[in-house]
Parts: sequence; structure tokens; C-alpha cells
Amino acid sequence: MSVFITQDTPVSDAVLNVIAHLPTPSLAATVSPAFFQKLSDADFMRMAVLLAQKGYDEGGCPIGGVVVDNVSRQILGKGHNTLVQENHPYNHGETSAIRDAGRIDFSKTTIFTTLSPCDVCATLIYMRQFARVVVGNVTSASGNEDLIRSKGIEVDILEDPVGIDLYSKYRSEKPEQDIEDWKGLAALHK
Repeated sequence: MSVFITQDTPVSDAVLNVIAHLPTPSLAATVSPAFFQKLSDADFMRMAVLLAQKGYDEGGCPIGGVVVDNVSRQILGKGHNTLVQENHPYNHGETSAIRDAGRIDFSKTTIFTTLSPCDVCATLIYMRQFARVVVGNVTSASGNEDLIRSKGIEVDILEDPVGIDLYSKYRSEKPEQDIEDWKGLAALHK
């Protein structure tokens, strides 16, 4: 069986959108390893932002995450925030992507996240010993980058203007939901 997305397939938002929305186990049968090799950090962040857009379109928080193998550059896990959609208090973009990747050695991976990790996500990232974190938005929220670095994890900031605009729009439309996502419902009563 031949794959649909090959080394010769141009990298475009349309192709990245297809990859972002396919189930992760289907990627091996759909995308050639050579295609993943040619993707840049910005391309992986674009997929995380497309997943954040999916969360926003579903009525939730626009945060996406993608876990990538550092050698093969293949996607091992991806996801988006489902606080609202699944009534789940901590299924953030990062936790969703990590869960999708499963029981793997994360010390050989990079996680791309569209927003600076919250306390829960930052803890999970250093507990699972990721090699690297790429953050797409510290304009809207920041704070745990130094904590993650202090645990020996490389942190790169790759601010994505589309992701920043999306989160800003969301925050202005649903400020209470934004607070709940970061600090829980109790924070709304203080």
C-alpha cells in the first residue's frame, strides 16, 4: 500500500490540516517518513494551532499540542484542550497529546504547545522527561518556562501569530472559561 502524502508533496496549510485531523495511528499508512523529515518546527506548531482551532470551533479552549520524535520527526501524539467538550478539568492540549502518544520514552521527543504550559502541564512535561518544549504563545500567558528549564528540558519560544490572535479572541469572548481552564471553577468565585 502506498501513502498519500509523500516526500514530494508540498508543505501547505491544507496538508498540515489533514495530518492534524487524522487519527495518529493512521499517519504511518498515510504520510511517508520522508515528508515528516522535511517539516520545520514552524510546521509542527502550525498543526498544533490547527488543533487549537478545532478546540475553539467545538466551543472549548483553543490550545493544541503535538508530540514529535526528535530523530524521525514523526508525530507520536497530538490533541487539543477538551475541558468543555468532555467536561474534563485537566485535559489540556499538552495532556491530550501526551495521552495520545501513550507509554513511550518522552526523553527522545519534543512537545509543541500553542500556549505556555500551565502548572499541571509543566509538571507532566518534566515528570515525563521531555527533551524539548516549543511554546507558540507567551504573549497571552507565560510563567512556567523557567521551571521547565530548571528541570533540564530545553525550552524554545516560537510565537505563532495565528495562535496568538486565536487565543486573544477566545479570551475576550469567554474570559470566565479561560480562568476556569487555568485555575478551576473555584477561581471564578474569588
